[in-house]
Amino acid sequence: MKKLLLSLSFILLTHLLYAQSFAEKVDNIIKTEFNEKDGPGGVFLISKKGKPIYEKAFGLANLELNVEMQTKNVFQIGSMTKQFTAVTILLLEQEGKLNTSDYISKYIPDYPNGNKISIHHLLTHTSGIKDFTKTKGLSEIAQKEMTPKMMVDFFKSETADFQPGEKFEYNNSGYIVLGYILELVSGKTYEEFIKSYIFDKIGMINSYYASDRKLIKNRAYGYHQKSYGYVNKSIISFGVPYASGSLMSTLKDMLKWQNSLNQNLLLNKKETAKAFTKYKLNNGEEIEYGYGWHLKNINGIPTREHGGSIFGFKSMGVYIPSEDIYVLGFSNCDSNSPTQIVKDIAELALKDEQK
Repeated sequence: MKKLLLSLSFILLTHLLYAQSFAEKVDNIIKTEFNEKDGPGGVFLISKKGKPIYEKAFGLANLELNVEMQTKNVFQIGSMTKQFTAVTILLLEQEGKLNTSDYISKYIPDYPNGNKISIHHLLTHTSGIKDFTKTKGLSEIAQKEMTPKMMVDFFKSETADFQPGEKFEYNNSGYIVLGYILELVSGKTYEEFIKSYIFDKIGMINSYYASDRKLIKNRAYGYHQKSYGYVNKSIISFGVPYASGSLMSTLKDMLKWQNSLNQNLLLNKKETAKAFTKYKLNNGEEIEYGYGWHLKNINGIPTREHGGSIFGFKSMGVYIPSEDIYVLGFSNCDSNSPTQIVKDIAELALKDEQK
């Protein structure tokens, strides 16, 4: 019995030391960027098989009130919003209300070249539509209350960058058009649809369509860094990024989101597979993008990745399907990026798993 107890104690101690060692390694990676105790910070999560194995907050959520960051803080997630927009389109396809092969002229008859641009092109950033973030006049509308139609009208007459399907070029405008099509087909606003069909359905109770006016419990405030110090983030009307970047969420809610995709709680297997397929250009060249996710790899092991950036905030998520490992990071200062940190943590977690 003594030998058994000693053996079990040794195994437990080894496990604790090993776990501590992994957590310390993760801490060290994060602190290469997030090392300012009295400045803006970030939150990070690692999950394995759907359960958190690491969750930690760094820095401050509010500089003016000296409020420490917590892992439950709500962040703007920027372009990680595109995952949700892509899934809403696949939900409508699953219900037989549209098809990703449909041309956008079916829904927006006056859209230039709309009879050659498909929903698929919009989803995969291969439409050739001019990215509205690169157009003149953006600063003039940044703080205006823009409807989806107003946003589409803002950029639709811009000269196309290339013919549909010729190139992959990351494009926010395509996801604005997708949000507008969603509203035309469903009869609901983008905000209503996301809340009813995703947030409420899978229990994402701390996720929202962004607002600077709404009272949002545990909100992390966003900052810019100037040469002379930090300032509050610039104001933007969330009708501008809209379906390309206007959602807010938390670490735990995003884990619920990832788990729901794995468990087919929202989409069936066929539609889910469409989101995570690498598609091809007109010339047969494969691109590393599905519907709303970059499809890359770490040392040859496939990953699903996406980041986000919006005034005052940055986000990044990496999922490793073969190991069911999810790494997520949010920052409340757009000068502190979690992108490379999350990738490095994902690589560490993968190596750790393969020992």
